[in-house]
Amino acid sequence: MIAKLAKTCTLRISPEKLNFILCDKLASGGVSMWCELEQENFFSEFQMEGVSEENNEIYLELTSENLARALKTAQNARALKIKLTNKHFPCLTVSVELLSSSSSSRIVVHDIPIKVIPRRLWKDLQEPSIPESDVSIYLPALKTMKSVVDKMRNISNHLVIEANLKGELNLKIETESVCVTTHFKDLENPLLPSDSVSQNRHPEDMAKVHIDIRKLLQLLAGQQVAPTKAVCNIVNNRTIHFDLLLEDVSLQYFIPALS
Repeated sequence: MIAKLAKTCTLRISPEKLNFILCDKLASGGVSMWCELEQENFFSEFQMEGVSEENNEIYLELTSENLARALKTAQNARALKIKLTNKHFPCLTVSVELLSSSSSSRIVVHDIPIKVIPRRLWKDLQEPSIPESDVSIYLPALKTMKSVVDKMRNISNHLVIEANLKGELNLKIETESVCVTTHFKDLENPLLPSDSVSQNRHPEDMAKVHIDIRKLLQLLAGQQVAPTKAVCNIVNNRTIHFDLLLEDVSLQYFIPALS
């Protein structure tokens, strides 16, 4: 999923969590992503030592496809070990123990080149703050949404997403010759905190954001399993924030508005 969203990303390792991070500067029109995994849900044994006791973290930059490819070989493995090594250059070494037909095992090793990110750059890789949204809405089935957006992309690279507090979500494209809108109705809106700015909105008022359709398609195409929760938060004319929960993984994905 991450490999479809980001060619290179940052892997943050801490004692409790692993995070995959993408921070294309929102100001320059890039998307950003924060994906979180609780390490205890994935590893039976986990040892890590950060820079110091107060900064017990490690930040690595890697090509996500390389890690995805190495982990694919472990689908029927007896055991999988991931460790940080130095083989003339820093590597994430993925060691996979496979059972062979004679019930003896063989070890396959992948050395993935990485860059260790120095501490002075960590401040740019923190969890993004979530802006207060004008409208939050649960998304329809992502598969359905993907097939709609796929067809729209053949007509335009720009898409308007709009939603209100009445459970309505529209996907719109407009060109000089055609205007196409897909309407989703009877969706649910998450309960709002009492101090939310949305409390004063008229339920039928649409909040909207005009985005690059390819950036949304990347997110929709990357979903390997249907999320247990998929919420879209719209900050009118500024940004759209997707909050997805997939089994043991949470993913936040931000797409800025086109200027």
